[in-house]
Amino acid sequence: MRGVAALDCRSNGRCKDKLPYLGSRATQRAEEAAAGSMISVHHSSSIAMPMQLLRPRVTPAGLNNPPKAEAVAVRRRPGPGPRACACLSLTVSDAELSSRGFAVRRTAEGIDVAALNEVFARVGFPRRQEERLRRALQHSRVVWLEAAGDRRPVAFARAAGDGVFNAVVWDVVVEPSCQGLGLGRAVMERLVQDLRRDGVANIVLYAEPRVVGFYKLLDFAMDPDGIRGMAYYRSANSSSAAATSL
Repeated sequence: MRGVAALDCRSNGRCKDKLPYLGSRATQRAEEAAAGSMISVHHSSSIAMPMQLLRPRVTPAGLNNPPKAEAVAVRRRPGPGPRACACLSLTVSDAELSSRGFAVRRTAEGIDVAALNEVFARVGFPRRQEERLRRALQHSRVVWLEAAGDRRPVAFARAAGDGVFNAVVWDVVVEPSCQGLGLGRAVMERLVQDLRRDGVANIVLYAEPRVVGFYKLLDFAMDPDGIRGMAYYRSANSSSAAATSL
């Protein structure tokens, strides 16, 4: 996933002339130092790098200044409902994004799937079959930013789950030519806010080591309570070995 800059996207859906970062300078420096180039939470079904399970950390009720180490390592789950998302705030408002030429979209309706696939390719993701990608979007909670009213996404994030208890974040991307404005943070904050508003308390994602710092800025904690994430991965060699053992 990558940060983003604001600009004129009318000609080709990409950011050309970068505007100031949408947030505090301190936050911008922290994001740049922690995240470097912000790719996505998951590249493909072939796991080429170690990935870590992260969950959003929440300060326990009544505890104003928890020890920092504990806050990172421990995740407390608040009860579902509106109170659960009362503490969630946005770094930049929808109105501010609009003033910079970005429209916030919270459904996949109208999204240019081919353009989204192009963004995936430009950040190093594998291209998806468009029909399968459309089906995935139909079954996902989606937040994306549109520039210049052309239905081309410049920032995108989605989550899939049961809609009640659990959700997994996928495909967090920002158009490479639109990095440095905090648009990646903008879509992630809104995605988490929407999930929490639905009462979903357990939100997880897979992150490459180089982007863990970015997600920590969004209150995700790595391996909370000692829980380790695992992904099903079966190579051709392991399949052959299993067949032989049978």
